[in-house]
Amino acid sequence: MTEMQRGAWSWYREIQSKESLKGEAVLRKEETAENINILGRFCGKRDVESLTSDSLENTYGFRQADVMVLFGGSVLCGGDVLAQAMKNGIAKQYIIVGGVGHTTETLRQKVQEELPMITAELTEAEVFGRYLETVYGLKADYLETQSTNCGNNITNLLALLKAHKIAFRSIILCQDATMQYRMEAGLRKYVSEDITIINFAAYKAEVAVRSNRLAYQETIHGMWEIDRYVNLLMGEIPRLANNADGYGPNGKNFIAHVEIPQEVNLAFEELKKEYGEAVRKANPAYASRETKGEEICQSNGSETILKHMG
Repeated sequence: MTEMQRGAWSWYREIQSKESLKGEAVLRKEETAENINILGRFCGKRDVESLTSDSLENTYGFRQADVMVLFGGSVLCGGDVLAQAMKNGIAKQYIIVGGVGHTTETLRQKVQEELPMITAELTEAEVFGRYLETVYGLKADYLETQSTNCGNNITNLLALLKAHKIAFRSIILCQDATMQYRMEAGLRKYVSEDITIINFAAYKAEVAVRSNRLAYQETIHGMWEIDRYVNLLMGEIPRLANNADGYGPNGKNFIAHVEIPQEVNLAFEELKKEYGEAVRKANPAYASRETKGEEICQSNGSETILKHMG
């Protein structure tokens, strides 16, 4: 082999090596995207295809729920979901829950970009309330503006229901998809098994690889940046766990037991290799004592009343 041939062969092998590495990188990104989607599908529960009377009747045998709740931790499209549900007459009462928490500032910024007349100092419930009125000419029946996390989102909601003597046998929960499952588990801790909880996450996000980067397959109104979305999703799996460190009965006892499939645990472990310390830690600024939350519920009789509602 001549010197020129050896040089050409070396160049060819280098090109092949680069192409191989490029292909492996794309494959790893595709695997990462699928792992994100596994967590997203698990956390972002939707128990019906759409918030319509026909969908409710096909699934549950009734055409209208007693209550629908939008939680302010959602991205802006949660307001659009609530508006459409109200137009469809999907519930008898509509409530927006949310004070100031770890997602509030992002919500305020997104709304201000579109609707500068909505002031930045509002709570999550007030932001969504103004959004409903400004964009759709609709108004929720009640706003809860004091809660700061998923735990007291639930206990404050129950206190509001009790204070206004709102009895319910069925309730639709709409929260950011990353926190939807935990919201249901939080409510399930306090209500009896015969209460019908209907999950409808504010959005369904699918992540794909485009131009060698992770991206959403479809545009979602007010959606998180990809890294923030992953951060929120990864923060949910340890919280949903029923172990010493989780929020389940065997841990902090903030929520009812959640069965986490092996597929989800494996996807979470793979994402940890990719993202490391991206798992969201609880911000103590928005913490509340769970015992205090239980006292609120019990002192207002919510748990007893819910278990004996007619």
